[in-house]
Amino acid sequence: MLSLLQTEFTKLRRRKLVWLMLGTALIMPVLAMLLFGYRGDTNVEPAEFYRWSAFGATLFVILPVVLGVFSTMLMYNETRNDTLKELWMIPVSRLGYFFGKFFMVLFYSLSYMLVTAIASAVLSIIPGYVAFQWDTIGFLFEKCLEIGVLNACAMVPVLAAASIAKGYILPFCLTLVYAFAGFFLMTVNMYAHPICSTAAIVMRNGDIPGVTFSQPLNIVSAVICIVMWGTVSVVLAWFALRRK
Repeated sequence: MLSLLQTEFTKLRRRKLVWLMLGTALIMPVLAMLLFGYRGDTNVEPAEFYRWSAFGATLFVILPVVLGVFSTMLMYNETRNDTLKELWMIPVSRLGYFFGKFFMVLFYSLSYMLVTAIASAVLSIIPGYVAFQWDTIGFLFEKCLEIGVLNACAMVPVLAAASIAKGYILPFCLTLVYAFAGFFLMTVNMYAHPICSTAAIVMRNGDIPGVTFSQPLNIVSAVICIVMWGTVSVVLAWFALRRK
């Protein structure tokens, strides 16, 4: 597994798109700074600023889309060049291969949210919108790390689809449908989609202002949703990789 991860890191260093996508973590913090600057707000509640910069569109749309594209990139070259047979000859187990890719998605997701957290802290404190306090900074980083881990787990179905498909068009289209479906299902059933369940877990304490839910929060149901989608996806990916 460590050899697989080392190989993946080596390959990713040569891909400029990976670094460009990481730069999209600055989008919402910059927009939040511009919004509060336009409104002329001062002494903003920290959680209110962070809701705009890190806990809103980033959680529901931006990060899932970025992770979906990243998952497709991880799988596409090996599928296109038909190098999987060489990996099986080493040998590398199918599940080991798949989870190696998942750990790369997890690492990238955490890195993305750390960039988001740092940008949110800097762009809220330096202009004077939010007073510097260690507890609010800790709150921001804790939530961002939760989002990073949970969103990586929620994107396992897309990673599985990327491992099954031979091209990149289908996984990319599925990523868009999957991400926006999670956004719209929030008002229908939070426990039918992993991204909705991720939001329910992150906002379980009611400490993010301006967020209302159409259903009572049930953390157990949210965890079951993520685990069920992930388990089914891993099994399907395993069967598909066995045939390659």
